[in-house]
Amino acid sequence: MIGIGGAGMSVVAHLLHARGVPVQGSDGADSAAVARLRAAGVPVWVGHDAAHVTGEDGEGPGPAGPGPVDGPGPADTVVVSSAVRETNPELAAARRAGLRVLHRSEALAALMAGGRGVAVAGAAGKTTTSAMLAAVLRETGADPSYAIGSTVRTADGETPGGHLGSSDILVAEADESDGSFLNYVPVVSIVTNVEPDHLDHWGTAEAIHAAFVEFAGRLAPGGTLVACADDAGSRAVAEEAAASGGRVVTYGESGGAGVRITDLTTAADGSTATLSGAVLGPEPLTLRLTVPGRHNALNATAAVVAAVLLGVAPADAVAAARAFVGTGRRFEPRGEAGGVRVVDDYAHHPTKVAALLDAARTVAAPGRVLVLFQPHLYSRTRDFAADFARVLSRADEVVVTGVYAAREDPDPAVGPRTITGQMSPATAHAVEDMHDAAREVADLARPGDLVLTVGAGDVTILGPEILDRLAERVAAGDLRAAGNVRA
Repeated sequence: MIGIGGAGMSVVAHLLHARGVPVQGSDGADSAAVARLRAAGVPVWVGHDAAHVTGEDGEGPGPAGPGPVDGPGPADTVVVSSAVRETNPELAAARRAGLRVLHRSEALAALMAGGRGVAVAGAAGKTTTSAMLAAVLRETGADPSYAIGSTVRTADGETPGGHLGSSDILVAEADESDGSFLNYVPVVSIVTNVEPDHLDHWGTAEAIHAAFVEFAGRLAPGGTLVACADDAGSRAVAEEAAASGGRVVTYGESGGAGVRITDLTTAADGSTATLSGAVLGPEPLTLRLTVPGRHNALNATAAVVAAVLLGVAPADAVAAARAFVGTGRRFEPRGEAGGVRVVDDYAHHPTKVAALLDAARTVAAPGRVLVLFQPHLYSRTRDFAADFARVLSRADEVVVTGVYAAREDPDPAVGPRTITGQMSPATAHAVEDMHDAAREVADLARPGDLVLTVGAGDVTILGPEILDRLAERVAAGDLRAAGNVRA
């Protein structure tokens, strides 16, 4: 597995290993995900070398250091993600040797075959919805397998996003960014929303819509599409699926939703709503969540509906949703210093950032919301600069740092000022170096504020730096927590 430490790849590696498949892999750098794989018994090299595929002498996997390859031996199958380029020496060696090369989603689809698969897709919300569904199923007695592109937070701490369960259910977060979500044939598909994103792959909004329509049509016989009626793109996909004879259940606050959300209230410590609809039975049910935000109420409703379609009693499914704590990098608390709380989030699309800031405003009140935003991909930054500027303007102070390139080559015409140049200079600050940006946002903070580190890149590492700088300000007498600040 090339790039085995990636969010999606590491999950598949855990699942394959748990099923007894000999797995080995490589990654460009050490990470917590790599450490977890090694702890589970999966050999992992840091760095890429053709010898890792051919089984010739090379550096041993893991912390033992140089030596002969001591993994399972030469590979017969190589699994890659879309981030792996053809020039990667391991992939090139696999091509030369005529080995079977699978995309990560193909490996996951093979794991799904023969059981009841659930594929969760959407430009926003798919990670959280997948994790919510897994939590509901586990709380109600099922033991599903799941493959989620993030760690899952529980009352006992974080767990990997991959789990091999004892039931025939596999919940998979389905990635639309590269079209790989079209490899699945699930019994339940969830579409949280559909809107332009990943235009570097799809080119146009029309192409993205067509792909989601195809995804909705790839259900196993007798399967059901669960789609958000509050999102125009998702609703359009649902309408086309229904017109083609597919079984569809919609959800949302919209009047025409098959499962209607009413009386929705959200607060710092969670949300409450009433759910009603034929699939849930004759009586309205009360949904209570420990996570804030309207978007989470929508995600939880999708998870509840999917659980019911898989055989969970409606009242049990709704009650179990309260056990969901969160996933890694989705409004994840990182600490507090001087009365300033620091929270990390993966949001990297304007819609996701908008939902995050709406929830943050509820949690921070009456304090301010400060954002350190790291744009992800030059193409996305260029295509959505105006939208990012618009939604980030909801925060009280914004620091935008350099673009995280990920799979793209640098574009010197795109940077933090591509966004901040369309915002008020009084509250928007462009700071290219991410460590300088961390110091900047920490110096802007006041007691009672909520600081968010936001983006899909390595901005997540800055939480401790911000907290350290806040602590320095406290020690210098520059930052004193007010007595009424929540811990």
